[in-house]
Amino acid sequence: MKVAIGGPLKVAFRPWVEGMENIPDEGAAILASNHLSFSDSFFLPAVLDRKVTFIAKAEYFTTPGVKGKLTAAFFKGAGQLPVDRSGARGAGEAAIKAGIDVLERGELFGIYPEGTRSPDGRLYRGKPGGLARVALATGAPVIPVAMIDTEKIQPPGKVMPKLMRPGIRIGKPLDFSRYNGMEHDRFVLRAVTDEVMYEIMKLSGQEYVDIYATAAKRQIADAAKADKEAEKTAEKAAKAALAQTEKERTSP
Repeated sequence: MKVAIGGPLKVAFRPWVEGMENIPDEGAAILASNHLSFSDSFFLPAVLDRKVTFIAKAEYFTTPGVKGKLTAAFFKGAGQLPVDRSGARGAGEAAIKAGIDVLERGELFGIYPEGTRSPDGRLYRGKPGGLARVALATGAPVIPVAMIDTEKIQPPGKVMPKLMRPGIRIGKPLDFSRYNGMEHDRFVLRAVTDEVMYEIMKLSGQEYVDIYATAAKRQIADAAKADKEAEKTAEKAAKAALAQTEKERTSP
């Protein structure tokens, strides 16, 4: 997959990279990245010599038909690991177990602490369950990563990507061994997550928003719905006023 996808990606988009020396040549490590675009999971592995395993929803691997099989083969080849996300708690536990399994094999595990793509290019609050618990359970170092401008290459709704250079900044590994045995302490999980998000913010230069990205998406959707309803109300009022004016004009 690195040859089939990674090579052409690097040739076509020429991503620049800073901090490559922070990726260990061997051994387990967690790559904690901001999430701007669907393509993040391809650009980051493409520039690294080592394999990076991310988690992906199980539907990508179980869809029937020829298209489903091709999709499953693509995601498997790209190092994506299927996780059943049915039920919030079950999904979280499955993701944690998947991450631990990858790290126990001495490999690189990629995770997006925000839990979903940023809806507007800003950096949102990290979810403490996955990243922090996996880090504390395995003792693996956490390497903060900032994807730069990937959201501009293929914005939501656009089919054809724009040819431009994205960037990847890789920070120094973070050691959380001081919290050994405290992976079930919610205050520790919050502290670990916030420290990682702060490092990502410094690397990316993004504005930080202290709410979850999922909540921000709901707010944006609600605002769009309210605007649409207000537009419909205004249109009805205008039509009613026009009808009344026409009625008054034609009245004897």
